[in-house]
Amino acid sequence: MSNDGYNPHSPHLTPEELQQRFSEILRRHFGGLGAQAGGPAAAPEREPEPEEDPIRRFSLTPKQVRAHLDRFVIRQEEAKKVLSVALCDHYHHVRLALEGHEQPNYAKQNVILVGPTGVGKTYLIRSLAELIGVPFVKADATKFSETGYVGGDVEDLVRELYRRANGDIRRAQYGIIYIDEIDKIAAAPNVQGRDVSGRGVQTNLLKLMEETEVPARSPNDIAGQLQAMMDFTQRGRRGPEVINTRHILFIVSGAFTGLEKIVRKRLREATIGFAAAPVSIEDDAAAMRQAQTADFIEYGFEPEFIGRLPVRVFCHPLSPDDLFQILRDSEGSIIRQYEQTFAAYGIEVLFHEDGLRAIAEKAAEEKTGARGLMTVCERVFREFKYELPSTHVRRFVVTRELVEDPPAALQRLLEEHDREERDVMRRLVHDFAERFSREHGLRIRFTEEAADRLVTLAREAGSPVREFCASHFKDLQFGLKLIAQNTGRQEFELDLAAVENPGRTLSDWVVASYRGEAAAGDAAPKGPDAPNP
Repeated sequence: MSNDGYNPHSPHLTPEELQQRFSEILRRHFGGLGAQAGGPAAAPEREPEPEEDPIRRFSLTPKQVRAHLDRFVIRQEEAKKVLSVALCDHYHHVRLALEGHEQPNYAKQNVILVGPTGVGKTYLIRSLAELIGVPFVKADATKFSETGYVGGDVEDLVRELYRRANGDIRRAQYGIIYIDEIDKIAAAPNVQGRDVSGRGVQTNLLKLMEETEVPARSPNDIAGQLQAMMDFTQRGRRGPEVINTRHILFIVSGAFTGLEKIVRKRLREATIGFAAAPVSIEDDAAAMRQAQTADFIEYGFEPEFIGRLPVRVFCHPLSPDDLFQILRDSEGSIIRQYEQTFAAYGIEVLFHEDGLRAIAEKAAEEKTGARGLMTVCERVFREFKYELPSTHVRRFVVTRELVEDPPAALQRLLEEHDREERDVMRRLVHDFAERFSREHGLRIRFTEEAADRLVTLAREAGSPVREFCASHFKDLQFGLKLIAQNTGRQEFELDLAAVENPGRTLSDWVVASYRGEAAAGDAAPKGPDAPNP
């Protein structure tokens, strides 16, 4: 038996051995619970040193944050400005709180982002989280329901933040939670009974956004139950770890389709009975920017919920010019992905500006913002990605003509490459003839028809031209030397018949040279100084 009292080969296990085995199983399957079950103690989690804490080092200004966002997100100037200020306010407050100087009446800068799909809302928030170095979680509001009903629990968002922080409670407590499609949980009008996916979710989120403590492990999962059992059986154990949401930044977003109608209605009603001219806002995006708290409440949000989102950011739809700028200037441009995709096959792709603008124009027609860029690019380059890796094409240029008619452009590219390739291969055929002449002292030349046929045969065989010619005419020098001895000829022209059946043709020539027949002279033309037979 080993010194630690554990013998894996013993048929009878002591209580200590059983406990150790159980601890090992827990460690393998539940990330370290075994050490909490009385087994060999795992090394205690070391609290992050202050110098390792990105929040303690936070010293960015709004302009610095904005400059970072400019690298990845094109346009949305006002949105980037508002987000930069809100984020700096929040994390400077968190830094002061960690230093013991928390402002007692500080109102957290939770954010609501309003804008159509594909304008860069998620990209903005993800870029901010990466800049600061805090854990980031994104989820769709549509998957949640009120606690106790079928659907996700909003507290799982906080637990996911804890997992993204690699189990570091402190880091999780100042991460960013981003909830998209928040407009989908607006309370539906004329709902009979409980609205568990509307008001119910708003109520649960409200608790998280204010301040509450969330168990790091859900009491409903296996790991959570085992944790509770271990705490119960071991004296002196501290209670389960909890995550405080006081300093977690919550950002929600949605398209809010129909909100512009509510805003226009309010603006019209505000002018009734007064001398002021009625306010008319034809542009939906401009109407959205006039939205107030009352409009969100009429849309279906609880006053307390919308009140916990004091920072409101409005993103405008992307125009073709915006999409063109995204393609050309953004560090995260989709064209980088396609350059890498083709580069994996050894193919270089060059995007001309007129090609990028054509892609942007087609993407704008999709009405899905920047997501339309991927849709258009995939449609344009699908056949190129399928066909080109199996060819010898190693570069091509993306122009407007290519974007407008990809099949025709691909066909032209393949045909042009085929012509160029065949031209090079024909030159290799003639180069073989020149090398043969220098090596053997007998000049041969191929007719153009014969050279074309050799190119075709070499491609069909999948063999390099020089290697194919050497193999195809392996006996040529022996036959021609016999003919030269019999006739004195030093120059020979190889036609289509000689390419199709070199053995038969050479045999006929040799026989004719022995007989002194004119046919040999026709098949093997003599040089200008060659003597008559």
